Amino acid sequence: MVKLNHHYQKLQPTYLFTEIEKRVDALKAKEPGAELAHLGVGDVSLPIPSSIIEELIAGAQEMGDPTQFRGYGPSQGYLFLREKIVGQDYKNLGLTPDEIFISDGANTDLANLQEIFALDIRVAIPDPAYPVYLDTNIMAGRTRLPLKSGGYGGIIYLPCLEQNGFQPLPPTTHAADLIYLCSPHNPTGVAMTRPILKQWVDFAKQNRAILIFDGAYEAYITSPDVPHSIYEIEGAKEVAIEVRSFSKNAGFTGLRCSYTVIPHQIRVADTGSLISLNALWKRRQDAKTNGVSYPIQRAAAAVYSPAGKKQVKANVSTYLERARFLLNGLKQLGYTVYGGVDAPYLWVKTPNKMSSWDFFDLLLQKGHIVSLPGSGFGKCGEGYVRFTSFGPMKSMEQALERLKNL
Repeated sequence: MVKLNHHYQKLQPTYLFTEIEKRVDALKAKEPGAELAHLGVGDVSLPIPSSIIEELIAGAQEMGDPTQFRGYGPSQGYLFLREKIVGQDYKNLGLTPDEIFISDGANTDLANLQEIFALDIRVAIPDPAYPVYLDTNIMAGRTRLPLKSGGYGGIIYLPCLEQNGFQPLPPTTHAADLIYLCSPHNPTGVAMTRPILKQWVDFAKQNRAILIFDGAYEAYITSPDVPHSIYEIEGAKEVAIEVRSFSKNAGFTGLRCSYTVIPHQIRVADTGSLISLNALWKRRQDAKTNGVSYPIQRAAAAVYSPAGKKQVKANVSTYLERARFLLNGLKQLGYTVYGGVDAPYLWVKTPNKMSSWDFFDLLLQKGHIVSLPGSGFGKCGEGYVRFTSFGPMKSMEQALERLKNL
């Protein structure tokens, strides 16, 4: 008889974003005419820039031409895209195209990277954090059962709190082997400063640990003391994997394209030997994926063209303007708010010590405002909700007006 991977039974019965959809659908059924102000799920709303669409179409047309048709592409991604990434995103950082791996989304790689590490390692995760970090390690079997106090046994939680400026700090009481970091951080919208990242690189080197650095929101960084890449920190190429996406800057949420950087310098111990993580991940990709389609990689390469860079920057600037508008408006209404400067997310403290879900329900039922409860991202997210500036400006204006009357 086939048996279930029992670790899946440890997962929370409902995924956060599914529960949000369920509650929103219930409101729509009860009040069909309700006009919702969507400040919840972090999907983009501006269309993909025209110069990128032109390349997407041109790439698709090539697939219909017998002289230009392409079949299976390289599992690591086409060289023309990897060269552009190295030459522009990592200019002067000493990386090479064979350290870049193209995939169909940052979520995919963040979920899959953990599978090449042993099951008995200690995993450290920010709290709150994007759910994929924890969920995929639960599925793999690296956690014990859920704790009554919240969270899971076997995981080292890195509190991101008001007291530490939402900057996760290296643990002092436990050794961690695989560490997830995100900057700018989802959900708090706060970016990690250079000194904090230096602490993490030093910690990883001292403890022979690996950092998985989620840089999906890099394009939104405006603060001068915030690195755009962890490889700006000396020694990071020995201990850090970086994951980036074309979704939040160029609007590829519906096209799916991202990349992961695994430097050659990273070595992982196995039975007394040191193994190249780059070579191991390449072997894994050869076995498990046929890569991202040529037209989509062609479109991703257009992000780096003069027209593409200009149009992408305009989209990012629009989302940041909306974030500032929302940030200023919330502060004027008396709310305590973080983020919204280096990220499209705003981390809003609930009024009168309401729970995250209670405030979420109040916003939805009374204000017709869709948010995300902070506790859905972890125990330390309790007492907050996340707003996003990815929606249309009309939603921002409606939300602020309705909040006045709550």
